[in-house]
Amino acid sequence: MVYMNKTEKSLFLLSSLSVYKGILNRTVPKAFYNLLLAMEKPPVEFLNAYGEFFSLLSRRGYSDSFAYCMTEAALFDENYFTEAAAAGKVALLPQNVIDAVIRDCKAIDFVSSLSGEEILRDYKYYDEIAEIAGDLPRWEKGSPAEAFMGYESGISRLADFYRQNGCGMFARYRAFIWRDGDIQPVVHPDSISLSSFVGYERQRNQVVENTRSFVENKTCNNCLLYGDKGTGKSSTVKAIANDFRDKGLRIVEMPKERLVDFPILVDKIASLPMKFIIFIDDLSFQKQDQSYTSLKALLEGGLASRPENTLIYATSNRRHLIKESFADRDTDDVNRRDNMEETLSLSDRFGLSVCFSVPKKDDYLEIVFELARKNNVNMPKEELELKAEKFALARGGRSPRCAKQFVESLFC
Repeated sequence: MVYMNKTEKSLFLLSSLSVYKGILNRTVPKAFYNLLLAMEKPPVEFLNAYGEFFSLLSRRGYSDSFAYCMTEAALFDENYFTEAAAAGKVALLPQNVIDAVIRDCKAIDFVSSLSGEEILRDYKYYDEIAEIAGDLPRWEKGSPAEAFMGYESGISRLADFYRQNGCGMFARYRAFIWRDGDIQPVVHPDSISLSSFVGYERQRNQVVENTRSFVENKTCNNCLLYGDKGTGKSSTVKAIANDFRDKGLRIVEMPKERLVDFPILVDKIASLPMKFIIFIDDLSFQKQDQSYTSLKALLEGGLASRPENTLIYATSNRRHLIKESFADRDTDDVNRRDNMEETLSLSDRFGLSVCFSVPKKDDYLEIVFELARKNNVNMPKEELELKAEKFALARGGRSPRCAKQFVESLFC
């Protein structure tokens, strides 16, 4: 039997991955694989691969936790096992696939324990680099991702992770944006939560309950949140997406001018086990353009209607989404009335419409007082009220956003 050192074994194990083969397309695992491939190459090529790997590992913040980096890449891989697990269909997979999953997990776990010292020791031309080898940076193994280690007792724990968190980039991220014809993750999304809001409980609860019905596969509706600026419409949608993340909910923001791309977006998410809110912010139209026609088709159903795992949530400062002028009414079109009703009826095609209007003075001050309390503002109530009103006057009117900005200004 030919002796195989740990480095050679690691190379062979990574090369033979089957179910989790996709991790070799990830930046750090790919650089590590290239390093292993350079074990018999001339010193310049080997050292270049070594430096490239350590640079990427450090840039990602994993120089002290290599094992976590490798196993996390596996956790967020999108493959036929993770897709089936996210959909709760692992029981339908044949046993040879289950065996392949466990084998791949063992292989990745083994490779994750490989140290810089072991690689340098096994390098074919070590003697030629011995003089500088001692100064080369080393990485620390650290601990593997806890959820990934579920394979040690079978795949049930690993499958639970995917069922609760989704798979692929939809397990790693919770918010996305439609850009350049594809779904792009938002690396640093707004972390706002429902608990941070003050006021508008009745309006917000309508949207929350609609979302709850959605994630629980009950009757639900596309939703239009409309009303005055600064009243928390967009923030409500983002907070709901955050708070329902653990229920399998994801949010994809779609610019209104790209609504014509909706069929492409549908094709990308229709078969996924997660639930998606397609978020259209600040929705309004100058006229019945192509985007208007596309949205109408989405809301009423058509050849590219939304799949069951998708809802449309839109916000607008206008109840009627198409801006209409008096000139539009002054026309000799024989079907003028029909055209006007068509123009004004788009908002009625949303199953749920929720109005966020400017708060009255007492409501505005109640929001200010509550935000001040949450932020430990120590100021007499009368003084706080006077300054809050003055601040609102300077900003052109009362709103929850104005109240928040006022309280924040007290710390400047």
